Amino acid sequence: MDDGLNARKSPAIRDLVIEGALDRHTVPERHAEVARGLRDLPAGAEVRLDLSGVTSLDSAGAAWCRVVAETVARRGGRLVLTEAGPKAREALSVFRVRLESAAPPARRPGRLERLGGGAYGALLAVVEFCVLAADTLFFAVEGLFRRDRRRVRGHAVIEQMVRIGLESVGIVALISLLVGLTVALQSAYQLRQFGANIYIANLVGVAMTREMGPLMTAILLAGRSGASIAAEMSTMVITEEVDALKTMGIHPVRYLVVPRFWGITLTQPLLTVLSDALGILGGFLIAVSYLQLGVTSFLDQLIGALQVKDVLTGLVKSVSFAWIIVFVAAHRGFRVRGGAEGVGIATTASVVQSIFLVIAADAFFSLLFYFGD
Repeated sequence: MDDGLNARKSPAIRDLVIEGALDRHTVPERHAEVARGLRDLPAGAEVRLDLSGVTSLDSAGAAWCRVVAETVARRGGRLVLTEAGPKAREALSVFRVRLESAAPPARRPGRLERLGGGAYGALLAVVEFCVLAADTLFFAVEGLFRRDRRRVRGHAVIEQMVRIGLESVGIVALISLLVGLTVALQSAYQLRQFGANIYIANLVGVAMTREMGPLMTAILLAGRSGASIAAEMSTMVITEEVDALKTMGIHPVRYLVVPRFWGITLTQPLLTVLSDALGILGGFLIAVSYLQLGVTSFLDQLIGALQVKDVLTGLVKSVSFAWIIVFVAAHRGFRVRGGAEGVGIATTASVVQSIFLVIAADAFFSLLFYFGD
């Protein structure tokens, strides 16, 4: 047997120590060696498998571990995994190969210990999020002034603008129109009671430009584009494409996050303006058809009610919401663990966290702009 496999024989225990690579290139040779060593395995014997020295393990290696376990079981023995390195454990988990473990069950941590561990994990996640945001902003600005391969890739930004912005126009326009119709309908009943029909222009115009337009657009993009970014990033981590970029000397944030950052930063304000216009159009339709207001009266009242700061407030919010969406999606994508299930968890967490932070940021801006007037 070579240095990759060591067997120590005893009447009831066999120790199999695997070192080095356990992949499709080395599995045939190792399988032949192990098969020879297990020919005289006595009934009821225990085979202890030690994978602590394994440097790499792929699907072939994981399948080999299962074959060995089944071979030992057919001969009346049992295979026990004594030790395994991080890469081996991760690969066995990804390919769902369950081996009996000889380690005693882990001690259940106490309540205070769990609380401290949760607080430490949350703090570590916040630090990683801040580092990701800082790296993205640095590379996004620095790349505008470079002329080498580290510059911002214009074609990648345009591609992301099409995917994030242009392909979202339909859903944003439809939802914004329906929201404008709904807000106007709910307000029309109360306004008619007081003979204040004309003020529906004020209500719909200000509500859409300062609140509903930016917020609805951000929620839609968080569910559509944010989920897409998180799924793409996490899939690239699982398939080791991110590691390949690092091996080639390419920073993943510069190559993957910056184009999406510029794509959503440039398109979300435009989508917000579209949302404002369609929402106001919905209010206009209700005012003309239900409240019998004239077109000129509605437009005059709308122009008099809206101010430049209302539109600018909505645009500032939209840019901030765009940054929240892309940072959260990329952060969740890079921190994925496991296989396909991990991708689903990261995508779901990205959408939920993005929507929560967008609403929290909207509340903060409301305090900042409204009470600051």
